[in-house]
Amino acid sequence: MTEIHVDGRAMRHRTPKERAALGKAARADVPRSSHAEFAPGRKRPDPLEIIEKQSATRLHELVPVRYGRMSESPFRFYRGAAAIMASDLAETPSTGFRTQLCGDAHMLNFRLLASPERRLMFDINDFDETLPGPWEWDVKRLAASLVIAGRLNGFSTKERAAIVRATVRSYRENMRTFAGIGNLGVWYAQFDEKWVLDRFGPDLSARSQERWARAATKARSHDTLQVFDKLTGVIDGKRRILPDPPLITRLEDLLPDDRRGRLEQEISRLIEHYGRTLQSDRRFLLEQYRVTDIARKVVGVGSVGTRCWIVLLLGRDGQDPLFLQAKEADRSVLAPHVGNTEYPTQGERVVSGQRLMQATSDIFLGWERVEGIDGRRRDFYVRQLRDWKGVAVAEEMVPKGMRTFGALCGATLARAHARSGDRIAIGAYLGGGDSFDRALVTFAELYADQNERDHQALVDAVAAGKLPAEAA
Repeated sequence: MTEIHVDGRAMRHRTPKERAALGKAARADVPRSSHAEFAPGRKRPDPLEIIEKQSATRLHELVPVRYGRMSESPFRFYRGAAAIMASDLAETPSTGFRTQLCGDAHMLNFRLLASPERRLMFDINDFDETLPGPWEWDVKRLAASLVIAGRLNGFSTKERAAIVRATVRSYRENMRTFAGIGNLGVWYAQFDEKWVLDRFGPDLSARSQERWARAATKARSHDTLQVFDKLTGVIDGKRRILPDPPLITRLEDLLPDDRRGRLEQEISRLIEHYGRTLQSDRRFLLEQYRVTDIARKVVGVGSVGTRCWIVLLLGRDGQDPLFLQAKEADRSVLAPHVGNTEYPTQGERVVSGQRLMQATSDIFLGWERVEGIDGRRRDFYVRQLRDWKGVAVAEEMVPKGMRTFGALCGATLARAHARSGDRIAIGAYLGGGDSFDRALVTFAELYADQNERDHQALVDAVAAGKLPAEAA
């Protein structure tokens, strides 16, 4: 791996001309065409060993669900294989210019979200793996995800190449745009619904525009009241979370009465104490609610097996709900390759990275460390379970639609990186030509090949009875 080490704080105090010069100079040591490279070495770690190492720290009864979901398709495998790709990316060329990374920037981690002002935004959603690191890694993970999804949809090599080029070009051009404006301009940049439609609406077909309108309407309906109606019911005269095992499991179905009471106290204390990490006005709002019920929830693909609790709180009356999700925060998959977090807890790492990369964040986003009933301390971050979230359906996309969606993701990632990294140096390195764009087309196809081999290894291990898997 080739890398230039540049201190980010020092870079920010150089003149724009000096920063641009450093970006251009990096091309000599790390040519933009070199980013096309990907060839697994002889010492590449066994991908299944990486997955099993993660599973060893998770709830053992949910590990088969994780393997079952990852076995379904190469795309689902990829979503759960951030640790494998982090290991691979550590061996690829890097300029050494660092930004705050999402760490898992696949295409479905970009979605519609609500701002505190109740505007519909487009942004990155999950930050479980966030850490400072090489900006190239997020871009490469995004590009490869589009190729993998495109293959699943039967897109041709030419169609997939056009999607990746559009995505990376959007990242490059937006980064160069951000390089030309002031710090406050970058910080205040937001991609709300109007911006998205003004910028990308003309590229959408009439059918795609209809889908966007439906997605926006659906996202607005996915709020606390909707999840309250969907996930709760009256049990023994009280409003309770309804079981749907193994996806949603009530505490009485997990533990005997004596241990369940301790766990309820632990989670209730978590919710109470995490409020100290919120702004004072938001803490005041949280204090007006009381914990009513708790259940365990299975989430995502890569996160299956981590401890995740959904907590129902009620406010002024029984029809004034707040649903919070307390999700376990473990060490980032990037840490072995870029270094450990500077924060005292993994929950604070996640929240701080999210606040830095997102244009606007959930008002209830915070963190807490708790001691579990097994005596072990674990870190959690907390946010609303659902707040106007709209997720793209990759399987329903046509080539043109995925190309436009990729360009929107590329622009969003550039904005997120520009807030923390040296946008001037990165923009100068990328330049006005398409050398980097074309390189990532090659990289994404090569990595999609590797991902298919890794997925097949998992499928074969499950078929041979070496790894347990179940559908859920």
